[in-house]
Amino acid sequence: MRRKSFWQFGNLDNLLLAASTLLVVLGLIVLYSLGVRAKQVSNQLDTTRQIVYALIGLLLLVVASRNDYKILKSYSGALYVIMIFLLLAVELFGATRLGATRWIAIGPFQFQPSEVSKLILIIVLAKFYSQNYEYSNQFRIFLKSLAYSLPAIFLVLVQPDLGTAIVLGSIWFVMTLATRVDKRYLIGLVVLILITMPLTYPFLKDYQKQRIDTFLQPTADPSGTGYNVKQAIIAVGSGGIYGQGLGGGAQSQGNFLPSSPTDFIFAVLGEKLGFIGALVAILLYMTVIVRMVIDASMAQDRFGSLICVGIATMFVVHVFVNIGMNLGIMPVTGIPLPFISAGGTSLMVSLFSVGLVESVYSRRRGRELKDTELV
Repeated sequence: MRRKSFWQFGNLDNLLLAASTLLVVLGLIVLYSLGVRAKQVSNQLDTTRQIVYALIGLLLLVVASRNDYKILKSYSGALYVIMIFLLLAVELFGATRLGATRWIAIGPFQFQPSEVSKLILIIVLAKFYSQNYEYSNQFRIFLKSLAYSLPAIFLVLVQPDLGTAIVLGSIWFVMTLATRVDKRYLIGLVVLILITMPLTYPFLKDYQKQRIDTFLQPTADPSGTGYNVKQAIIAVGSGGIYGQGLGGGAQSQGNFLPSSPTDFIFAVLGEKLGFIGALVAILLYMTVIVRMVIDASMAQDRFGSLICVGIATMFVVHVFVNIGMNLGIMPVTGIPLPFISAGGTSLMVSLFSVGLVESVYSRRRGRELKDTELV
């Protein structure tokens, strides 16, 4: 049988691939637009870096999609150790920005291990649950899954990075829900978290308390703690139906909108491209997530199915929380918008994750590829 080329894109979920690629392009356009009128050198450099990250991410997507996802089972233990090591390394010699220590400096670049930890946790839980699926209704399996997840969640919380901790917790919850788990265990855990949540408030950082207070009372301090959300809502609303154009937008171009390339990039998108542009982005995200869920249902084995479920959950939480905080309906947590927010680690992990789902899809039930077709 003729060997397939490494770069041949047959037998892939083309709709997932197209939607993901369009989101990357949209992100580059919006990021570039921040410096269009002002000709800001910093924004031009950010865009150049993001293009480099996007190209690396697309290469990772190709590598992941062209290789069998099942080989990850053999490396899940090593990956887990690497994840814990990297999260501990952040605590020991990580770079601090805006009061949080979340990055490891590598020359001029900064690597964020918490972003990688999401994907590693998905792989670890997918292997664990696929091997113990028949016993997943037992309390010991429930506790073991928590034992795998809690160290990563704790190490991310102390950075502090509440947003990523929420993502990790959501991944564990949904992947556990996808097994035969006794729902009483999950209900009991949720009740316990709700009861103890008020007790954790005094241990939060001051800025985290301010974000919660702003969410509960958004108009209490519009020129102080509520400034960021207020400016984001103004930016989204000022975009109207068709937007103010790539060079327009008083909020983004006038630097009234803080963290515009990262946390509040959706507000920039809404201001410049309007309701139509925002709707297109949301529809693209819905396409990505729905296709991942469909691919999970067609997976050749439970390991592949759970990988798709975990990755889909990761994207759902990211998109919902980020867009929600831009609209003032969710607390500000610093969660990036996948494919669009500036940030190399997030973009590369997102594209590699898509590649893993593509690998699961290409080996779906009834269409298993022969080893000679893989390079």
